[in-house]
Amino acid sequence: MKEKSNTADSSLIDLRKFDCPINSLEIIKSIVSNQNVDKDAFYIVDLEDICNKHINWITRLPRVEPHYAVKCNTDAMLLKLLAFLGASFDCASKNEIQRVLDLGVAPHRIIFANPCKQASNVKYAYKVGVDYMTFDNEAELYKIKEHHPRAKCVLRIITNDEDAICRFSMKFGADMETSLKLIETAVELGIDLVGVSFHVGSGQMSPKAFTEAISNARQLFDYAREHFGLKLHLLDLGGGYPGSSDSGDFFSLIAREINAALDKHFPADYFRELNGTDDDDRKFRIIAEPGRYYACSAFTLCVNVIAKRVMNQSAAQQKHDADVLAKDEQQMNNAAAMCGYPVDASLVDPSKSIMYYINDGVYASFNCLFYDHAECLPILIQDHTESSKLYKSSIWGPTCDGLDVVVKECLLPELKTDEFMVFKNMGAYTISGAVAFNGIPLARCIYVASTSWDTIKNAFVDESIVDSESLAASGSPLLSTSLPSTMMMAASAASAAATAAASTSCALAARSMSIQLDDHIDNGCASDDSGDEAIKQLAKDVINEVEAKEDPLDVECAITC
Repeated sequence: MKEKSNTADSSLIDLRKFDCPINSLEIIKSIVSNQNVDKDAFYIVDLEDICNKHINWITRLPRVEPHYAVKCNTDAMLLKLLAFLGASFDCASKNEIQRVLDLGVAPHRIIFANPCKQASNVKYAYKVGVDYMTFDNEAELYKIKEHHPRAKCVLRIITNDEDAICRFSMKFGADMETSLKLIETAVELGIDLVGVSFHVGSGQMSPKAFTEAISNARQLFDYAREHFGLKLHLLDLGGGYPGSSDSGDFFSLIAREINAALDKHFPADYFRELNGTDDDDRKFRIIAEPGRYYACSAFTLCVNVIAKRVMNQSAAQQKHDADVLAKDEQQMNNAAAMCGYPVDASLVDPSKSIMYYINDGVYASFNCLFYDHAECLPILIQDHTESSKLYKSSIWGPTCDGLDVVVKECLLPELKTDEFMVFKNMGAYTISGAVAFNGIPLARCIYVASTSWDTIKNAFVDESIVDSESLAASGSPLLSTSLPSTMMMAASAASAAATAAASTSCALAARSMSIQLDDHIDNGCASDDSGDEAIKQLAKDVINEVEAKEDPLDVECAITC
C-alpha cells in the first residue's frame, strides 16, 4: 500500500488474486502487518461476494430480474462486474445513466427510476435510448410527453413502509385513488404505460410489505386492462433487500414471501397467455432494484487510529457510568464483538475515558450514519486479551467538524496510536456519498478475487495478465505509465501472502499481476450477451446442486469454478 512516486498512480487499480477462499479480515491483517505500510484508510472489496450474491438472487428469485441501484455504490469495478454478470441497472439521473452506458451496457437494460426528473435529464434519456422510466404525478406525465415521446412509463405507487429504516412513501408514490386517475391521464395523452412499480423502503424489516404492494399492483394491472384495454407487462418490485453478511436468512424469508405473492397475484402461466410471447417488448417481466443487497457485505473498511485523547473521570462521572452500564447489557455484547473475546463488567475501569481519532469519518465513508441510519462498530485487529481492562471510549473522524463522530460511546481496551481497526458491511451508501472534506483523502479500494477469477476476469481485462516474473525478465517495471485510453491494474501481493501464510490456516497465495484495463471496456465484455454463457452455466450448476436438496432455500449459494 506504499504510494509510488509514479505519474500513473491516479489510474492504478489494485487487484489481488488468491488461490483459496477469501477472508477479508485475514487479508487486512496481512496487509497491516507490514511495518512500512501506509496508514491511509482502505477498503477490501471482495469480488467473490458480489458473484455469490448474484447467484443467490437468481436462485431464490428466479422470476425477478435484478436492476442494481447505482446510487447505493458507484464503484466502477462493482458496476463492471455486475454488468458482466448480466444484471441490469436502476439509474436516477443523467450522470448515473451515462456512467452505466459508458460500461457498454445497452440502454434497454436501464430503468430511469426517479419519479420526479429534471426535464433535461428526460431529454438525455430520449437521446441515448433509455425508454423505461417511472412517474407518480400528472405533471411528470406531461413532461415526459413533451421530452420523450417513445418513453415506456411505469407508475410508481405508495407502499406501507413503516417498518423500513429509510422510508420513501412520504416523498414518492401515488395512492390507489390517484393511480386510477393517472392511468386515465396516460391513456388520454397517448403515453405508453407499461407497468407498475413500488419501493417498500430501504432496509425493509417486514417481508409482508412486499405482499401488500404486489397485491395493489395486480389491482392496477386489472383496472388498466378492463377499462382501457391495456396489457401492462412490467412489474417493478423496487428495493429494500438486506445485504449485510449476516442477513442471508432474512433475505431467504423475503424471497419466500415475494415468490408466494407473485404466484398468487401474477401467476406466470396466466400472464404468459394474457400478454403472449410473440413480442419480446410486451412479454410480462418482473424486475427489482436491489442496491445494498449486492454492495453491503462486499466492502470491508480498514482505518487507522491517528490520535487519541485520554481524560480522567471525576468520582461523580464514574458512579454515573457504573449505574448506566449496570442497565445496559448491549454495551458488553458490543464490546465482546469488537474485541473478539468474552468480556464482562468486572473488566471496566471507570477512572478514565478515551477519545480516538481515525482517518475516515462522517464526511467520507461514514456518511451512512446520517443518510442511511447505519450503526457502525469496529473490529479490533490487534490482540488485546492481555490488557484486560476496558474503558469508556468514543471514535471520531479526522475533520475539524465537531459533528464528525463515528461511535459516540463504547467500551474498548486502550488502543495505541497507529493501531488499525476494521468496519464490516461498509458497501452501501458509503462511497457514493463521500467527499474529501478538509482535503482528507478518501479510502482507496483493494479488489480481491479467488476461485471465480477465471470466470469473471473478462469483466475487467482488456488485454493480458502479466505476472511479476515476466515483467522483471523484460526489464519493465511492475507499475508503468498508463496509456491515454487505458489504465493499469497492479497488484504486488507476494509479500502480503508470505505474511498471511504464517498467520492463517489458508496460505493467501496471491499472484502479483499487472492487467491492462480499458477505461470504457470497448471490447464488448459488458455488452448484452457478455458473460452470459459462462454465468448461465455457472448458475445452472449451482441451481442443479440446490434443487437436489430437500429445502433449496436453506442452502448457501456459492460460485464453484
